[in-house]
Amino acid sequence: MSIRIGITCGDVNGIGPEVALKAISSKPWKKEVEFIFVGPDPVNGCSEHWKIPFRGKITPGKITAEASKTAVAAIERAVRGCLDGELDAMVTAPICKEGLHLAGIHYPGHTEMIAELTGTKRYGMMLMGKGLRVMLATRHLPLCAVADALTKENVLEAIELTGEALKWFGLKNGRIGVCGLNPHAGDGGALGDEEVKIITPAIEAARAKDFNAVGPVPADVIFFQTLEGQFDAVVAMYHDQGLGPLKMHAFDCGVNLTLGLPIVRTSPDHGTAFNIAGKGVAKPDSMIAAIETAIQLAGVSNPWKK
Repeated sequence: MSIRIGITCGDVNGIGPEVALKAISSKPWKKEVEFIFVGPDPVNGCSEHWKIPFRGKITPGKITAEASKTAVAAIERAVRGCLDGELDAMVTAPICKEGLHLAGIHYPGHTEMIAELTGTKRYGMMLMGKGLRVMLATRHLPLCAVADALTKENVLEAIELTGEALKWFGLKNGRIGVCGLNPHAGDGGALGDEEVKIITPAIEAARAKDFNAVGPVPADVIFFQTLEGQFDAVVAMYHDQGLGPLKMHAFDCGVNLTLGLPIVRTSPDHGTAFNIAGKGVAKPDSMIAAIETAIQLAGVSNPWKK
């Protein structure tokens, strides 16, 4: 029985098509794995069944509305394929948020778009690489908006999704370290009260539901502790708090996994890299890791599939 992995083209003016093609030719994959490209034919030679019309001209490094419209059409087609059983998982090449804006498409990114397409209300963004698993309590927000956006409910949801994901990975009682928001995790309220009013109550609520959550732990030590084996995953309060350490540790091989979906969706943890698009020098390591993760999870019962 084959495992069918759909790979979307992403922004065709970026490095997505390049790293996708490099990834599938990088090594002998298991014979039961079938790769299906979703995008415009000139980019990847995909079959007619998965071809996405592209009316513009491929111009590496240039941000265009047409490239973004094509990227979104490919995402929509791959999601439909996963929901209909044509695909067992989807791996998405990078898209450009500025291009989405030009095209009049107002999603912050893949995560929110795919959640809406699958009718998912409870979802999250986990990044992984070289032994680190990082879940974000908030995603694409200005830093000045993070404290106001944090609630007991969204921190609790992030912890719960993390615990459910760890079970998906085969860790039945995975240890979850939860970051504080402020320096020294607030120092008992001296450096901010979000830990006392929001994060600690969320951790207590998660523990009452039998999730093995610990914290709040100062963000300047929790990632070291995780790499030392104290935690199986980290819940970070905001984007750069979690992704700065992850990318420092696993820049070339990070994977983004959307939690809470009824389908498997992964992506490389990098952007369109317009500065090197079309030069043939993009590294496929992160795309390879995203494909490997998609294959792994496609063969395991999805906790969120109804």
